[in-house]
Amino acid sequence: MSRPREAADSAVAEISLDALIERYEGILFDAYGVLVHGEGVMPGAPEALEAIRNSGKPFFLVTNDASTLPERAAARYRRFGLRVQAEQIISSGLLLDACFETHRLKGARCAVLGPADSERYVLLAGGRVVPVEADFDVLVIGDETGYPFLPTVDATLSSLTRQIDKGRSPRLIVPNPDLIYPSGNGFGLAAGSVALLFEAALERRYPLRSDLRFLRLGKPEPHLYEEAIRRIGSRKVVMVGDQLETDIAGANAAGIDSVLLATGVSIVGPIGRSRPTYWMRSLR
Repeated sequence: MSRPREAADSAVAEISLDALIERYEGILFDAYGVLVHGEGVMPGAPEALEAIRNSGKPFFLVTNDASTLPERAAARYRRFGLRVQAEQIISSGLLLDACFETHRLKGARCAVLGPADSERYVLLAGGRVVPVEADFDVLVIGDETGYPFLPTVDATLSSLTRQIDKGRSPRLIVPNPDLIYPSGNGFGLAAGSVALLFEAALERRYPLRSDLRFLRLGKPEPHLYEEAIRRIGSRKVVMVGDQLETDIAGANAAGIDSVLLATGVSIVGPIGRSRPTYWMRSLR
């Protein structure tokens, strides 16, 4: 693979996995685009995790996935040959609990777009799941899958606008702000893109309402990183990710080093808070 434009444009140093293991007390990984893609495992991922495990140092998956509970995700990763336990997965779906507590949404009626585990995250956070056609207090976009897309989006938008027209303003939350993710054949749209679709539609109908925006949890906010740092017990950790706007920006916001993996989403030069500390060609 050719040297990515990030490194050439900004003189970001290349680093090896062995150097990361030697230099840091713990390593954090994004999941999609780094360890797995939509249909399987990324090249070198099983060997990389085994090398870290053999070193005796901890690793965690810090992921913007709100569609799969950690237990189910870990079982899936193990089928791919990745030795990952549920307690090593820190997902954005877990952030709903603190979000619901902060915004006093415990017991709120929640319409949820996503598979069954997205609904489960909402239930664990204290929400009550209701159909999208019903009146709801909160709209949570947990994922882009798990429902007939266009009919469900149309029904949700119709219900949402009906309530807004009556003077109500349901809270809008998307735990996963990612726009795209790597799949086996290229890329797919993620939950953040679904949120943008709703925001664009609401802006067209209510052009003077600047408040009709989604609360975005997960990366690039630092909360997932802070939880990983707490579990490791040290701030001398590094994040390996494939997206500048989420993985790298979030690590920078948390005050830790980062590595841009050249096998995933981002291929444009980093600017501002999205500049990585290092880059890697692959996990091999």
